[in-house]
Amino acid sequence: MIFKQSKLLLLGAALLLVLAACGGNDEAENEGVENEEASESVNQEPIEMGQINWAENIAVTNMWKVILEDRGYEVDLINLDMGPTMSALANDELDVGLEVWLPVQDQHYLEEYDEEINFSEETWYDNAKVGLVVPEYMEHINSIEDLNEHAEEFDYQITGFDQGAGTMEVAEEMVEEYELELELMPSSEPAMIAAIDSAVSNEEPIVAPLWNPHSIFANHDLKYLDDPKESFGDVEKIHHATRHGFEDDYPDFSEWLKNWKMDDEEIGELMAYVEDTEEPIDGAREWVEENEDLINEWID
Repeated sequence: MIFKQSKLLLLGAALLLVLAACGGNDEAENEGVENEEASESVNQEPIEMGQINWAENIAVTNMWKVILEDRGYEVDLINLDMGPTMSALANDELDVGLEVWLPVQDQHYLEEYDEEINFSEETWYDNAKVGLVVPEYMEHINSIEDLNEHAEEFDYQITGFDQGAGTMEVAEEMVEEYELELELMPSSEPAMIAAIDSAVSNEEPIVAPLWNPHSIFANHDLKYLDDPKESFGDVEKIHHATRHGFEDDYPDFSEWLKNWKMDDEEIGELMAYVEDTEEPIDGAREWVEENEDLINEWID
């Protein structure tokens, strides 16, 4: 009798194990179907996103790469200057560019490509500023109009960055408008920043076009020169731009971009995270992990 009861107990336990295994398989199969459906809901074509070698642009492009790849997209960052970025968007060779400064700095791109590129009405940063800067220790220079009198101190040069950038084009017009005896010298943003670093370290004269947001203002005491002719305009706002058809191909991402907003503290912190890591993507990933509530505001 005891043997029969033990045998029945063993058979019952075996049956339970079989049923549990079948249930587990069903759950796994259901989960697999759900994952497959989620994957199919995301456009599998890689998003080609322009990246300009500017500190804030490197920060936000890597931020969006992390956000999008966490949600099943594939993102390729394409390194281009501003002019080629606009041309590539117009020719459907690029999907999105994240940085268009209006109403002044990139106005000529808006005029040239208005029919061929979607320039967003929405802005993601509303407190941008552009102008010529000098170190604070140059107390005798406070306006662009002061530059000619002290042109020799600057070796008759304004230290610039990427030729073709909107700010550089505005700066060239500014040189003519103020009839400056200084020549605007193009280079690259890293070269310009290195020159400012070196000059400030040795308390030497330097003048350069700069903008907010930019991490260099956290490293050095710099001041914007007064611009009586308002060559650089007043407050700038940063928009994004996409190729025609982008909204149809990536409807969710298109909406997220329209919801995207950052203030001084948020963009400053993101740039610091990106610059403090060997690989920008690692700093961006760390920032994204610590700011999920903000990101969910854009995405939800």
